[in-house]
Amino acid sequence: MRIVCIGGGPAALYFSLLMKREDPAHDVVVLERNRSNDPFGFGVVFSDATMESLESADPQTYGEITRGLYHWDDIDIHYRGELLQSTGHGFSGLSRKTLLDILSARCQELGVDVRYQVEVTNLEPYRDADLILAADGVNSFVRERYAHAFRPTIDWRPNRFVWLGTTRPFPAFTFYFKSDEHGMWRVHAYQYESERSTFIVETTDQTFARSGLVAHDEEATVGFCERLFAAELQGHSLLQNRSTWRQFPTVRNARWSFENVVLVGDAAHSAHFSVGSGTKLALEDAIALRDALARHDDVPAALGAYEAERRPVVESLQRAAQASLQWFENTERYMATEPVQFGFNLLTRSLRITHEDLRVRDPAYIASIDRWFARGAAAACGRTATEPTPPPMFTPFRLRGLELANRVVVSAMCQYTARDGMPDDWQLVHLGSRAVGGAGLVMTEMTDVSREGRITHGCAGMYLPEHVPAWKRIVDFVHGHTGAKIGLQLAHAGRKGSTKLAWEGMDEPLESGGWPLIAASPLPWLPHSPVPKEMDPADMDRVRGDFARAASMGEEAGFDLLEIHFAHGYLLASFISPLTNVRTDEYGGSLANRLRFPLEVFDAVRAVWPPGKPISVRISAMDWVPKGVTDADAVEISRALRAHGADIIDVSAGQTVPYGKPVYGRQFQTPFADRVRHEAGIPTMAVGNISSYMDVNTILAAGRADLCALARAQLWDPYWTRNAAHELGWKLPWPAPYSSLDRYTPRFK
Repeated sequence: MRIVCIGGGPAALYFSLLMKREDPAHDVVVLERNRSNDPFGFGVVFSDATMESLESADPQTYGEITRGLYHWDDIDIHYRGELLQSTGHGFSGLSRKTLLDILSARCQELGVDVRYQVEVTNLEPYRDADLILAADGVNSFVRERYAHAFRPTIDWRPNRFVWLGTTRPFPAFTFYFKSDEHGMWRVHAYQYESERSTFIVETTDQTFARSGLVAHDEEATVGFCERLFAAELQGHSLLQNRSTWRQFPTVRNARWSFENVVLVGDAAHSAHFSVGSGTKLALEDAIALRDALARHDDVPAALGAYEAERRPVVESLQRAAQASLQWFENTERYMATEPVQFGFNLLTRSLRITHEDLRVRDPAYIASIDRWFARGAAAACGRTATEPTPPPMFTPFRLRGLELANRVVVSAMCQYTARDGMPDDWQLVHLGSRAVGGAGLVMTEMTDVSREGRITHGCAGMYLPEHVPAWKRIVDFVHGHTGAKIGLQLAHAGRKGSTKLAWEGMDEPLESGGWPLIAASPLPWLPHSPVPKEMDPADMDRVRGDFARAASMGEEAGFDLLEIHFAHGYLLASFISPLTNVRTDEYGGSLANRLRFPLEVFDAVRAVWPPGKPISVRISAMDWVPKGVTDADAVEISRALRAHGADIIDVSAGQTVPYGKPVYGRQFQTPFADRVRHEAGIPTMAVGNISSYMDVNTILAAGRADLCALARAQLWDPYWTRNAAHELGWKLPWPAPYSSLDRYTPRFK
């Protein structure tokens, strides 16, 4: 096979030597525009897991690399005058120049034709090769040449950073957070050889502009940073190597191959340096591509198999890198948090490392986190923390006069089994079993404040006198037999009403027996859905009254908490989003105007709901559509709700319009809860693809939310909370009929 590699970085060199090692008959040439002794950058980082994959791919190269590694287990975080430390992380640093020298030497030993100072500006001379490997970096010429096939997108991130070196050898992977008159600066530093460390300085675009560095050259940048970090450098100097201030480009491609051309490394995908992933991805790409070619004789088939296998792995890491880079873009948000929580938040920022992962790596560190969190939780409830220390999810939480025994919430989930709004045995078992299952708070399904406010014929309601005793039966069971509290979610479906049951056709309009719809504006949910009436003052008066009446009925039924549904495109949400509110009166236009009617409803409910009982509001923090509600808007919405007396924000997202494009993933809505909590200054409930107790403990200890609401995980396992307690070694009391289980230890095998 004749192979031409464009670019001479780690991906191209490693792939080339692996192919020659696989079959010396392969004709492999590497074309690199730079000189062989002119590598960019200082040090690269490998995890212990990455090193294991390199060992099996080519033991000789692995041996050469390990001889040059500087290994560390510790992470040091310098924040507000304190040093926060965690151990057990297992990473290694290596000079980028040393790595390239090792790979280049191994290539030449195996017979790879490595040519330096060759600038490729035309691919035609190489198109007759069996394979063209594009490893020419984030500014890939090859990718742009075939952009019509690869369909690249590049997201230029707002923060500025400069890649420097220093003669100071850092004993651990080290983070500094330091402020001057311009703003706050972050440093990522790690040692890569005996007397050299990488020293990356990062800041926001606003701080960078205020500093005046935009007009400075490399020498001026070095001088500025040496003065700013004189104490941290301890007399050592900074080093430059093409050290210009840049913005990070997150590269993605719809396809990685076209005919006989394949993208690898940064040409195909980039991931932020804060997760140390660039070189790792490049080398692992090389291994995966070599393996795919070994399995398939046909090059296009091999390239398809390579992408099918590799893309999910890369995209998972890119999601982690995106979470990490956004954490560093928004670090100022966390600068008021206590040092112990700041450190934990940083360590878990990518969502790939959880509370439980850190317990395995550094048990003493997690024990200190848990003690700190438990003390704060107990103090907020007017008590002193006791031993043993509970995991974060099993600490109490207080809102007004309501105290929850733990932080696990059964999210509101429509069941569609009611008749004319009447809850029945299904709701009793659904909510009762999950209360017995150990959750601190169980939420009713979306419960509609009028017959006309239902989504379907099967939706639960709170609008008939008979509904009160039916709900009270369920509330009394929860209170009488479990330690859980129970909340009532009140809503009006608006333009999303008068539809079939979910399993008969989600959101599909009824063919007969429907009812008139109302909304902020006369816009149908689907093109073939009924057109709702634009609400007039009489409609608004009626809906305000319906919510207030339902709230009073909820108090009569004995509910502990009330939640008002401002999300998912239902009636009140239709006022908030500019996508669904095109009114020109005082209830349309600006965000303040669009919030006017939902806040009037909230005020009507707050006026009749007991002052000692809390009210939650569920919001859609993001519409996932251009020109829709954004997470910045969510902060303003939450601030307004806090000012009107809301106690906690249940932060969801999307479902405002049917053409929204959510970016799904693990905990995909938690960042919105995090932002609202810190910037609006109100407690939050996180919801959205939270399924493991590791994630719940991480979210809580990091301060990203105060409660975690789980939906499908609790449908799958009504005893999810008790099973989590068992796995964590935490004892939950059983109801009296099940008290024999206090002496029973199940075996989950």
